[in-house]
Amino acid sequence: MITAGIDLGTGAVKTVLFKHENGKVEWLAKRNDRIRTRDPLELSAYAYDQLLEDNGLTRDDVTYCATTGDGENISFRTGHFYSMTTHSRGAIYLDPEATGVLDMGALHGRAMKIDDQGKVLNYRMTSQCASGSGQFLENISRYLGIAQDEIGTLSRQADNPEIVSSICAVLAETDVINMVSRGISAPNILKGIHLSMAGRLAKLLRVIKATDGIVLCTGGLALDSGMIDGLNESMQKLKLKGEARSHEDSAYAGAIGAALWGAFRHEKLQKLEALAKAS
Repeated sequence: MITAGIDLGTGAVKTVLFKHENGKVEWLAKRNDRIRTRDPLELSAYAYDQLLEDNGLTRDDVTYCATTGDGENISFRTGHFYSMTTHSRGAIYLDPEATGVLDMGALHGRAMKIDDQGKVLNYRMTSQCASGSGQFLENISRYLGIAQDEIGTLSRQADNPEIVSSICAVLAETDVINMVSRGISAPNILKGIHLSMAGRLAKLLRVIKATDGIVLCTGGLALDSGMIDGLNESMQKLKLKGEARSHEDSAYAGAIGAALWGAFRHEKLQKLEALAKAS
């Protein structure tokens, strides 16, 4: 059985393929496409077909194509799963030790407490304000003239971080402009932003009582080393005993979870059909 997972996010489309055979699960392939100015639904179809073609497969070879994120309008999907459940399932696949998940996406942050099967036990989300999001950090880095893959490295070079106090994205960006005019260095600005964002996320972990164990970070910000450092500092400040960490494939957690839940749902439906026929 081949299952596919498509995570249609605000900034990118993540697509994965899995093979399920004799109780074993094999991750076949992955693809990450930035949306930019492209149509998200058209890009999802293109990325899916390209990934299949690259692996010698067609749509007919896929038993279940599962979507998550904003993918409910993808026409060729078999089923759709809520992103909170897919990120949790994907997190357990990537890091079986995880007891908590921080999904740090382009528009919001979300903290989840999970069990050893990836079931969500409790959760909280950040407010609607974009200052706690990956998009906000991307906008700031663009203003500073810094490539996204440089943000984490520069943040780690900070010696006197300037904390951004505002919870409003517009006001926070104004704060950053004022910092630049005052001669605050880019590393200290970025570190301050990381600490400000991380502080809010760490408070979510405290609220849902994910206060110890491993917290796996997922979503686009998970590969930002400065953000991971900021989270651990903020967790220590709040006296949380957990450890925040990332995985090289953290960005694919939602797509992974979708593909795995798709396999589970397909097998469950097959069993129900078999029981119905037997009766």
